[in-house]
Amino acid sequence: MPKLHVKKGDLVKVIAGKDKGAKGHVIATYPAEERVVVEGVNLIKKHSKETHQGPRGAKTGGVQTMEGKIHVSNVKKLKDDKPAEKKAEKADETGEDS
Repeated sequence: MPKLHVKKGDLVKVIAGKDKGAKGHVIATYPAEERVVVEGVNLIKKHSKETHQGPRGAKTGGVQTMEGKIHVSNVKKLKDDKPAEKKAEKADETGEDS
């Protein structure tokens, strides 16, 4: 099983394909297939059969929009968009803290 350069929760940018330039977090990884699922990228429509197995016999089914898998070579890991931490304040010119 190959090792992937991204893991679940990483911020990535799509560098190839129909969603080129899109950014999102990795939702799931599939190392055996070398594929990842990124939120808001490669949206597909999935049709599910109507059933009456919902709570209190409610109908479930219809067309659902969900993210599809994309190959890991089409994504680039980005630095997390966390605000930079402030460095410690410098001492005065005399070398003493106030």
